[in-house]
Amino acid sequence: MKKLLLGTVCAMTAMAGAAFADGHGISACLITKTDTNPFFVKMREGATAKAEELGITLNSYAGKVDGDHETQVQAIETCIANGAKGILLTASDTSSITPVVQQARDAGLLVIALDTPLEPIDAADMTFATDNFLAGELIGAWAAATLGDAAADAKIGMLDLAISQPTVGVLRDQGFLTGFGIDVKDPNKWGDEDDARIVGNDVTSGNEEGGRRAMENLLAKDPSINVVYTINEPAAAGAYEALKAIGRENDVLIVSVDGGCPGVQNVADGVIGATSQQYPLLMASLGIEAIAQWAKDGTKPAATEGKAFFDTGVSLVTDKPADGVDSISVAEGTDRCWG
Repeated sequence: MKKLLLGTVCAMTAMAGAAFADGHGISACLITKTDTNPFFVKMREGATAKAEELGITLNSYAGKVDGDHETQVQAIETCIANGAKGILLTASDTSSITPVVQQARDAGLLVIALDTPLEPIDAADMTFATDNFLAGELIGAWAAATLGDAAADAKIGMLDLAISQPTVGVLRDQGFLTGFGIDVKDPNKWGDEDDARIVGNDVTSGNEEGGRRAMENLLAKDPSINVVYTINEPAAAGAYEALKAIGRENDVLIVSVDGGCPGVQNVADGVIGATSQQYPLLMASLGIEAIAQWAKDGTKPAATEGKAFFDTGVSLVTDKPADGVDSISVAEGTDRCWG
């Protein structure tokens, strides 16, 4: 099996090795979609550890639920008022958040989007993220290769994030369909495809209950679904429970994105066939380093060569490798989960 690492290793090493000024007196903010999703818990862990290392005061904020845009706006306004040097942001509404992000930048704060690009992407000073389109493409290609000739007659359920279609959800959805070999029509939105293999799209809010409910809705539309794309692993776990309730947990291929430790365990247990692993702890720790560098000398982080963002890497995790699709084992995915 091959390891797929897309982060710019030299750039990350250079940032990690930079000599920062004394961080005391510098404050930074982390604003996530929620504080309950394990992905954002790990992100906060990475930001907190790096802030403590550099002597930076970190203030963390989160929406009450995924999609809570107003709380995020209030958090940014608070960070501006408190004189923070920078903000790390995973936005719930990637377009509506941009006016207050611009206010923060006008006030001299460095704003870094984590995981979820803003619309447009240059509304933030930089984005530190997984290549979410590639993450989706990997699980799509793996699913198609695993099915082989049967991929031509697949019945696919698409479990997305939210009706507002934030960029991270669009990128993963469209990447999956592209990897599976389906024409996505307009790559900037999901749901306009006309391929007969797609049973439909439903939204999950990125949590287990949402995944269960969305899976039930799509099964009511077509009980013969045999491939399920999920926006993340909590949604995948919910989908699995809905399938298990009707005795179909063993004959439906579920794929996902995140690569958290519980998700990788679900791959080991056969709940998920394959997942694309991203690295939120790295995203957040690099983000704190970037704010420290900005506070020191006004230097902004640079994008990965050939991309509009700083790519923090992605690896496909499965114990059932497919020809032509790079992957790592569950054992390696467990060792690296969200590091």
